[in-house]
Amino acid sequence: MEILHYEFMQRALIAALLIGLTAPSVGVYLVQRRLSLIGDGLGHVALAGVAAGVLTSTEPVWTALVAAVAGAVAIELIRARGRTSGDVALAVLFYGGIAGGVVLISQAPGGTPANLNSYLFGAITTTSQGDLVVFAALSLAVLAVTHGLGRYLFAVSNDEEYATASGLPVLTLNLLLAIVTAVTVVVSMRVVGLLLISALMILPIAAAQLLAGSFRGTVLVGTAIGVVSSVAGVGTSYYTDTPSGGTIVLFAIAIFVLVAIGAALRERLGGRPSLG
Repeated sequence: MEILHYEFMQRALIAALLIGLTAPSVGVYLVQRRLSLIGDGLGHVALAGVAAGVLTSTEPVWTALVAAVAGAVAIELIRARGRTSGDVALAVLFYGGIAGGVVLISQAPGGTPANLNSYLFGAITTTSQGDLVVFAALSLAVLAVTHGLGRYLFAVSNDEEYATASGLPVLTLNLLLAIVTAVTVVVSMRVVGLLLISALMILPIAAAQLLAGSFRGTVLVGTAIGVVSSVAGVGTSYYTDTPSGGTIVLFAIAIFVLVAIGAALRERLGGRPSLG
């Protein structure tokens, strides 16, 4: 295949595979907790980290990671201990992150950097060998947490009060989930983009819930959909010369729509009375 002849596409496809595996693995717990939009909020905070990296001539991956993790921990602590509701805290995260990013970017020498869009919406040509090593290490860490502690994260996401009564360290587990969500956002930014990653966390899981009959099945099917959407989106973006992030998300949306239509038809036909 022509696409595999180019090293930058090999790196992009590997990065897409990593993202397809990690995003739904985290997203399933966010959907369970009704925090589907937290990925967007952390993406905005990570943007401020990218801007700080550009301003200080530091590698944006690391500054974005620090900013996103700090934002994730802050919102979880506010939600758990503060009087501000989770929705308000998330709104503060949204607007504070993007406002900080805009202000910091405006101070960068020479104005807005040309590659800023690659962080916002993804770009297949920007994933370097060094990025791939970092992304692989971070992805393995995310998968180790989400699968290794899956039963405990599910218990907390499903019923916090019961989990507390059972003696589980609820705050610690919630903070851990917030941190791996932040890490997933940063891992995705070169391929999917900071402003689009939330869709890849949520849409494959939303589709999987219509197909699978259990939580474990939802995780497996959602991960498969995430991988297909990511790899197919990156491959298609190469041939159509479109942004990788938008193409990946359109694939995820298309799969969700097809699954939703199929589920609706199945329910409708299944509910029809027998003609015999």
